[in-house]
Amino acid sequence: MKAAYLRFAGLVGNTTGFAWRCLRDAFRPPYESKEILKHLDELGAKSLPLVGTTGLMIGLIIAIQSRPVLARFGAEMYVPAMVSISVVRELGPILTALMVTGRVGSGISAELGSMRVTEQIDALEVSGINSFRYLVVTRVIACTLLLPLLTGIVDVLAILGAFVAALTETHVSANLFFHSAVYSLWLRDIIPAILKTVVFGFIIGVIGCRQGYTVTGGTAGVGHASTNAVVTASLLILFTDLVLAKLTVLLWG
Repeated sequence: MKAAYLRFAGLVGNTTGFAWRCLRDAFRPPYESKEILKHLDELGAKSLPLVGTTGLMIGLIIAIQSRPVLARFGAEMYVPAMVSISVVRELGPILTALMVTGRVGSGISAELGSMRVTEQIDALEVSGINSFRYLVVTRVIACTLLLPLLTGIVDVLAILGAFVAALTETHVSANLFFHSAVYSLWLRDIIPAILKTVVFGFIIGVIGCRQGYTVTGGTAGVGHASTNAVVTASLLILFTDLVLAKLTVLLWG
């Protein structure tokens, strides 16, 4: 038991040090802007179909499930507001983060892990290139910038999906639906959600890069690193979301 605690403490310490190094190097020139833009394009374009479909389905399901329940209390008119608030504050950020973790986090870990076991990272270092800044920091920055953008797309598509569900069941007008959905949102709903997605993106990038950059054990280790990246990032995102949700309630109400 003691050995397990020591291993866990070592893992937390190493991950924290890795994250701090990423954060520190992200604000130090030179900036690999071309690599950042390349990763934004690659990771974002490949993730968009997945998260877009997820957002649309979220809105459809919530509207279909909530309308009969609210109708019992004569509150069917609040379906647009309920969907927009729940999606923007919680469901959009957390589900987008988990989807991106499964696709992007595992992909980053596998890519960097393959480069590590085939000694491509060592070759970069021999060539005088800072492999950490070139391979890790650029991907972490890309993930941090990417997740708020993808979450915004998910939120919009979720509200659109809810409108489609409401239109087929109640024939509500588009003007009334979107007016209720948009004007029910306050800044205290939007700003914490945006900040939350930035943190989630940083977690995905750090965990995925760390698992791949420090992989050992050859090709088998690459598979383990990819699995560990998804599991670790998902659990850390859920725990962080719990903490941030509590802070949001305390600070914003």
